[in-house]
Amino acid sequence: MINSKLHGIIDYLVVIFLLVAPSIFHLQNTTALITYILAGIHFTLTICTNFEYGLVRFIPFKIHGYVELAVSIALVGLAFYLGGIDGDSSRNFYIGFAIAVFVVWALTDYKSSHTKQEIPEIESNSNGSML
Repeated sequence: MINSKLHGIIDYLVVIFLLVAPSIFHLQNTTALITYILAGIHFTLTICTNFEYGLVRFIPFKIHGYVELAVSIALVGLAFYLGGIDGDSSRNFYIGFAIAVFVVWALTDYKSSHTKQEIPEIESNSNGSML
C-alpha cells in the first residue's frame, strides 16, 4: 500500500513528469498544451490536499483520491480525443498515463493521511508571563 506521505511525493513527481513529457515524448501542440494544463491542475490539487506535503490543506485526502479516480477514467477518453487530433503517440501517451494514475489510485490507502499537528495556543496571565 502507498501511504499519504509516499503519495504526496509521487504527486509532485507526476507534476514534474507532466512538465517535461511534451519535450521527452515529442508531443504535438494540442497534446502538449493539455499536458501543461494538467500539470498545473495536478499541482493545485496536490498543494491544496490535507496531507503531509499539502501547503494549503483544505481538500481531504479521501476527496483527492476520488478526483484521481475520476481523472484516470477521463484520461482514457482524452487519449482517444487527442489521438484523433495529434496522432497515435498522443493517444498512447495518455492511455499509459491513465493506467499509471489508476494504479497509484488503486494502491493508495486514502485513510492514511497524517497531517501536521496543530500548534497549541499558549496562554498568558494578566502580567504577560506564560502559564
